[in-house]
Amino acid sequence: MMQLNFPTYNFKIKNKENRHYIFDIVRKKFFVLTPEEWVRQHLIHFLIENCRCPIGLIAVEKKLTIHGLTKRFDVVVFNLDGTPLLLAECKAPQIPINENVFIQAGMYNKVLQVKNVVVTNGIELLYCKYTTDFSTYKLEKSIPPFPFQ
Repeated sequence: MMQLNFPTYNFKIKNKENRHYIFDIVRKKFFVLTPEEWVRQHLIHFLIENCRCPIGLIAVEKKLTIHGLTKRFDVVVFNLDGTPLLLAECKAPQIPINENVFIQAGMYNKVLQVKNVVVTNGIELLYCKYTTDFSTYKLEKSIPPFPFQ
C-alpha cells in the first residue's frame, strides 16, 4: 500500500484467497484492504494514539439518512454523553480533496451537527472547526487532542 502522511502504525494484515485484509480495532474484524480502508485505518489509529480518543467513543461506517437516502459516514467521535464531536470523511489517496468532498461531509454534518470536521485522502488532511451557529468554519493547522477544544 501507498505511504501516507500519517505516523507508522502496527496493523494486523492478512492474506486470504489472494486478497489483503486489515483488522479494524474499532469494529473488531478484518476488512478488505482497499486504498480508502488504508486511509481510514490510519486516521482511526491517529485519533486513538495521537489525539487520545477513547476507542469506545469512535464509530466507523455507520448509516445515516439524508433526505430519505441511506448514506454512511466514515468516522465519528462522540463525547461521553453520546453527542457527536468530530466527523471524518476519508478518500483513497488518488482522490483529490476538493469542494465535492467538503459538500459530502457537509451533507453528513447537517444530520450530525458536529463542530469538528476532518477530510483526508491520507496525503492531505484538512481539519475544520465550525462556529457555534454553524455559519462558518475555520481551517485549523492540526487536530487537537480529544475532546477537540
